[in-house]
Amino acid sequence: MQTKRMTFSSSWLPYALLAPQVIITLIFFIWPASQALYQSLLRQDIFGLRTEFVWFANFERLFADPLYLNSMKVTFWFSVGTTLLSMSIALLFAVMVNRMIRSRDSYTTFLVWPYAVAPAIAGVLWWFIFNPSIGIMPYVLDGFGYNWNHRSSGTDAMIMVIIAAAWKQISYNFLFFLAGLQSIPHSLIEAAAIDGASRFKRFWTIVFPLLSPITFFLMVVNIVYAMFDTFGVIHATTEGGPSQATNILVYKVYRDGFVNLNLGSSAAQSVILMAIVVALTVAQFRYIERRVNY
Repeated sequence: MQTKRMTFSSSWLPYALLAPQVIITLIFFIWPASQALYQSLLRQDIFGLRTEFVWFANFERLFADPLYLNSMKVTFWFSVGTTLLSMSIALLFAVMVNRMIRSRDSYTTFLVWPYAVAPAIAGVLWWFIFNPSIGIMPYVLDGFGYNWNHRSSGTDAMIMVIIAAAWKQISYNFLFFLAGLQSIPHSLIEAAAIDGASRFKRFWTIVFPLLSPITFFLMVVNIVYAMFDTFGVIHATTEGGPSQATNILVYKVYRDGFVNLNLGSSAAQSVILMAIVVALTVAQFRYIERRVNY
């Protein structure tokens, strides 16, 4: 069977079609990334009057700084907690909604709404819910004998920001999981049920392996989201406190660059953060994707 080959009437037309995307990539990604890399090799005073080329001194100081190393550890636990919580709850909701027949579309609409909320607004909402003075959750937890106070407890603060960040992302994950569940042939599940497989075994041995491509994709997206797009949540809830307990890498870049005016160190942190995300993404595609069944 021969396939028809498409040709362009003009030799410059393919380049004209690619030009807008290439220009946008150069302006909004390549140029800022190159500027950050160049700035990370400089040391500048807070007034911008004197600039010194220091090569990799900013990076050496960062890896010798206990606060920065603590921020890396905080980012790791925050990313893992946010990814696991948002994906597990989204999968649970998708399984429950997929079993419905009449009200499936209504529940889907309601569950998608939180994704339209800005991260900063989501952080403010959960800050009010967990506020030790006026929040409903501290009042409920106090009835169980737990004194909630995210202003003084780093553990409480981390739990709050993980819940706020995960709540914002559940809707996005839910849509993909629901689409994946609806694409699975019912004949496979019915055959397993006839063979006597329990509901849990049918899910674990048939449904979940068929969802592995979507699960892998969402895992990559959620890790990138937790490392980059959660700045608004942290800024609106804890501002990195208490005692650096929620000071993730992306928020430390902002604090050191725009508050403390340490531009060289802030640029070096942004370069390291970009390298970490790229390395994690490559590792996921290189090793974890082998276990994915397409």
